[in-house]
Amino acid sequence: MLSVKDLSISFKTRDGLFKAVKNISFDLKKGETIGIVGESGSGKSVTSLALMRLLNTDQTVINGKVQLNDTSLFELPEQEMRHIRGNRMAMIFQEPMTSLNPVLTCGFQLTEAIQLHLGLSKAEARKKTLELFNEVQLPRPEAIFDSYPHQISGGQKQRVMIAMALSCNPEILIADEPTTALDVTVQKAIIELLLNLKATRCRSLIFISHDLGVIKEIADRVLVMYKGQIVEEASVTELFNNPQHPYTKGLLACRPSPGQHLKKLPVIADFFNADDIANAQTATIESIRALYHYPDVEIAERKKKLYEQQPILNIEKLSTWFPVNPGLFGPSGEVVKAVNNVSFDVYPGETLGLVGESGCGKTTLGRTILRLIEPSAGKVSFEGTDLGSLRKNDLREIRRDIQIIFQDPYSSLNPRLTVGQSLMEPLQVHQFYSNDTKRKQKVLELLQRVSLLPEHFNRFPHEFSGGQRQRIVIARALALQPKFIICDESVSALDVSVQAQVLNLIRELQQEFKLTYIFISHDLAVIKHISDRMMVMNQGKIVETGYPDDIYYRPKEDYTKRLIASIPKG
Repeated sequence: MLSVKDLSISFKTRDGLFKAVKNISFDLKKGETIGIVGESGSGKSVTSLALMRLLNTDQTVINGKVQLNDTSLFELPEQEMRHIRGNRMAMIFQEPMTSLNPVLTCGFQLTEAIQLHLGLSKAEARKKTLELFNEVQLPRPEAIFDSYPHQISGGQKQRVMIAMALSCNPEILIADEPTTALDVTVQKAIIELLLNLKATRCRSLIFISHDLGVIKEIADRVLVMYKGQIVEEASVTELFNNPQHPYTKGLLACRPSPGQHLKKLPVIADFFNADDIANAQTATIESIRALYHYPDVEIAERKKKLYEQQPILNIEKLSTWFPVNPGLFGPSGEVVKAVNNVSFDVYPGETLGLVGESGCGKTTLGRTILRLIEPSAGKVSFEGTDLGSLRKNDLREIRRDIQIIFQDPYSSLNPRLTVGQSLMEPLQVHQFYSNDTKRKQKVLELLQRVSLLPEHFNRFPHEFSGGQRQRIVIARALALQPKFIICDESVSALDVSVQAQVLNLIRELQQEFKLTYIFISHDLAVIKHISDRMMVMNQGKIVETGYPDDIYYRPKEDYTKRLIASIPKG
């Protein structure tokens, strides 16, 4: 159906042309699903945008040939290409919130496209839109038709985008990272939905992801992209059973494996540099993982040392309730019980994992512990001090010892401050060190400790990648030499390879600085890897607590079993 020959894409920069995609070729057959996998910057999304002719021609140079059946796409006038988009090829974009217009309802955005491409009346377009909403299994289609994008969940926004892509019955569907940062349960549902739609509508699918585990669930054939090139192409079975390229091995190895205990996760560099193995080319995933094996006897010794101590944090019957639709004269009486009567302890040096789907109350619990949100009831004690009884000045003092790494590093950094200024600010507020010269020296040491460079001190947040920004906020959390840090979804939106580096860093820093963590995530595989103990949260309550192996292999709650079943098996 689709043939790509010698596709090259270059961007015009002040320093000349930057070649983002370098002479790639592949074919897509009718009814086939091709997975394109690679890290951010490997050229996956740029390739998909080029196929749809959505790149700015003033800023890019594109060479090569793309053939859709008998039609050469690069030779079509723009007016004719508009009829190809939507009617014959459609795309599900990576971030639905930025792809949907925030000032238009979800229903209007679909009916507009249907009327434009299919020539239906307004009533016919509305009827077709509701049918599509049903087909993509959206609850309450009528309500979502009249809802704005910010009023529905991430998974629901993704389904609206899928419905929009399907609205004109395209022959080829391109899905660009459609499950990134979604809960594992929502991710599984989206994958099953795409597979079902492909089977019933008999269309071909290009599925782009950085996660080979997800690719294994959906693709027939896989293209592995690295630095703008296809470095490996194989069927899913062949690729997973016998990967050839070191980069492919690294992508497969760096995702946490629930069945193994590892002191650290393998990273891409292990397979290119494999110093401990004679030849990086012959290094296997098993041989690299064996280097990082965490013996059961060491795990048992660590448990014994941790849990014979007094807790550093004690939570008693903590609740945080929010009023629903408060009226002009005060609350309506209805409340959302975001955190509902929760009790637990955290021990010095422990990593306590907190897992659950979006909306279960994880983030609210973390912020309530720090009194960034005031609790409705209950008690939080840190080293014997009741945080709820502290005045603002006293609370500010104790915040030297308790820090948080927020979910989105970009929105938690001031875009108008350089990285150096952002890291020096807490040192100035809490009057660490006698002058800014010494504070700057401390910041430079922190940047180096999180594998960043001294020249990064004077750069702004937008000049960094997602993984680098995550390292910056980790450095900021460390600046005041805290004892306890809450990591709120701190790796959820990262490439699996960058995620592995950040998880390794978090564990190294714990040993170096004697840190205690509450690590929040929707990904049970990540939680099992990083945690000493884990708690499962659902609808504001802790429904299950225990050691990771006990919960993973012997879950008691149906909710926990569902989370485990949703983990990609790659």
